Amino acid sequence: MVTDTAGAGFDLRRLAVPAYGPSLLFGLAEGAILPVVTLTALDLEASVPVAALMVMLTYASSLICNVPASVITHRTGERKAIVGAAVLGALSGVICWGATQLWHLVVGVLVFGAAASVFMLARQKYLTEAVPVAYRARALSTLGGVMRVGVFAGPFLGAAAISQWGLRSAYLICAVALALAGVLGASLPDLEVTEAVAHAKVTVRDVLHDHARVFATVGLGVVLISAVRASRQAVIPLWAEHLGLSAGHASIVYGIAGGVDMLVFYPAGKVMDVRGRRWVTVPSMVVMGLSLLAIPLTSGAVSLTVVSCILGFGNGIGSGMVMTLGADYSPDIGRAQFLGIWRELSDLGAVGGPALLSGVTAAVALGPAIAATGVVGLVAAGVLWKYVPARPGART
Repeated sequence: MVTDTAGAGFDLRRLAVPAYGPSLLFGLAEGAILPVVTLTALDLEASVPVAALMVMLTYASSLICNVPASVITHRTGERKAIVGAAVLGALSGVICWGATQLWHLVVGVLVFGAAASVFMLARQKYLTEAVPVAYRARALSTLGGVMRVGVFAGPFLGAAAISQWGLRSAYLICAVALALAGVLGASLPDLEVTEAVAHAKVTVRDVLHDHARVFATVGLGVVLISAVRASRQAVIPLWAEHLGLSAGHASIVYGIAGGVDMLVFYPAGKVMDVRGRRWVTVPSMVVMGLSLLAIPLTSGAVSLTVVSCILGFGNGIGSGMVMTLGADYSPDIGRAQFLGIWRELSDLGAVGGPALLSGVTAAVALGPAIAATGVVGLVAAGVLWKYVPARPGART
């Protein structure tokens, strides 16, 4: 229970099943299918470069759909948006399962990305309004952490299904998980909407204009955060391969780092609520930046595992910080549109980070490319130090 005045009487546990259950299941669904999308494309006679692009389609679809997702959520409400997105995601799993041509798979992946965009925006907006500000960072850090648990467990569940029923069964796991997410999402209590919010006529352009300074300052930090985080997912397996480690060893290193990542999300949220957002956002980026700078200095499995765990710790303590900052700056009127733009900035970074890693690798080498990503992390820390308030609840 929250003991301060602002959050007195609020118990986050009452939202555990209806709010966090769908997020866990969505993470399971995503984790189950992402490892097999490339393999399915190859099975449908796609070339290796085309197959490698398939996962990127999910992020591209999300990038395109973030702003429309904000409009949908504003018009239908959070609960209906969450349920609709879950149903759409389940449909995408069925499409991928039944794909007989490459374009069928492309459609399924694009639909999944669109569903993810609506789902993630609606769940963030719901918790932003349902949870008192004094408990906001803990609520959103837990949301991010629960999603990570699902994404971590999803590949194992998918692998178990594949061992019994073949490659395509992972998509059925996705469809079933999202159908259950829709059922749980339907149990969310509707939020009270004030007369002013209900009848407000606000456009994405209005929100972009009114909050341009926030998007250009803290929003820049969000772009850099997402670039570092997205690059991190590729850095560990790429450097493991560079060191001559087997795919199995690389997976173990990645899995151990992911386990560390999942252990620290709630304490980090509490620190953000009690001490302020800067106490977590800046250290997260400093730890990740320095860890990425250190990875090219590792020479074997043990040193890579140690540095990867520190990298995972840095990422883990930042769980939910992008959502928390978005919630802090979002206005009561136009919140859905604001969060749609916020997610757009995040996805731009998620696409740009791996592109930077790839470009520098092609131009120079993998080591300098990883180091460049580390520098981006330190720059992100500087931006966040300058623009994120030191005190809880304050705004720049």
